Amino acid sequence: MPTFSLTAAVLDTPDPRGLARFYQRLLGWELGEDDPEWATLLPGGGGTGLSFQREEDHVPPVWPARPGDPRMQLHLDIEVDDLTAAVADAVAAGARVAGFQPQEHVRVCLDPAGHPFCLYVS
Repeated sequence: MPTFSLTAAVLDTPDPRGLARFYQRLLGWELGEDDPEWATLLPGGGGTGLSFQREEDHVPPVWPARPGDPRMQLHLDIEVDDLTAAVADAVAAGARVAGFQPQEHVRVCLDPAGHPFCLYVS
């Protein structure tokens, strides 16, 4: 049986460098590849990273989606130690807080390309 190893989740965006820098600010990860078509972030200590692929025709998902809306394919869960401060920092970096918040102790935000991500305190 072959061996499989997940190396990254890839997010489509019209601006791979910009989106990589957004998540670099939030996560503190090292920037790997950095060109207009493809950028990567590498977590300290190894493990699964994030990659950002140029997609000129990227259509952001709608959160929450209604029939006919572009739906999210995945979202990122990011654990934080201070939810209020983390949301403020994410917004300062370019995120938007989603209008619909389904859970009291989780904040759904949208990154600069429109991908939903959740900030939460465990």
